[in-house]
Amino acid sequence: MRTPGKDDRVIRLVIVDDEPMVLAHLRTVLTSAGDIDIVGQAQDGAEAVEAAGRFRPDVMLMDLRMPGVDGLTAIERIVEFPDPPALVALTTFDTDSHVLEALRAGASGFLLKSTPPEDLIGLVRVAADGHTVLSKEAARRMVSASAGEHERSREARERTADLTDRELDMLVCLGEGMPNAAIAAKLHLSEATVKSYVSRMLTKLGCANRTQAGLLAHEAGLAG
Repeated sequence: MRTPGKDDRVIRLVIVDDEPMVLAHLRTVLTSAGDIDIVGQAQDGAEAVEAAGRFRPDVMLMDLRMPGVDGLTAIERIVEFPDPPALVALTTFDTDSHVLEALRAGASGFLLKSTPPEDLIGLVRVAADGHTVLSKEAARRMVSASAGEHERSREARERTADLTDRELDMLVCLGEGMPNAAIAAKLHLSEATVKSYVSRMLTKLGCANRTQAGLLAHEAGLAG
């Protein structure tokens, strides 16, 4: 267990899943971390949207396949909130076609429900820090398997055509799933400079977060 000190951030988390056993498992695992506070839970997308507004969490773990309002619809609604939480899709299979839709809608990554407990806790922390919860291999696999790949590739190349060389370097790094510290080391820049570049680039590309930009890099053929 990691016990937060007085200056450490406590992550406010909401879990959304329609299976009580999954909710209980995730709650058990995540409450073992001293810096994660589960402030709410929901069992469908409508409850999830209400919980996002009520609890103002830092992170939401969102099951995608639920009766009634599904997780994808909930994600599309929540990303429109002012200062929305980091939304991480929960899925049973990493080949779930809904995952790519969720990422394009604004989710910052996805987790398998079978993720080992120690990895689950770490990845929630990664999401809370604003980073991508998505491996380079998973991004490449999902983009390659998606329908309409050639049309999306053309659109992605058009969207990235006006980027400067430095911005393209940054975009490739996001496609590799690199955090700011690693990008700074690779490009010999300060982390503050990287953060500024990434922020401006996301605005320029019309991307909601780093994950969307990383997927765009793969779709444009910039990240291998």
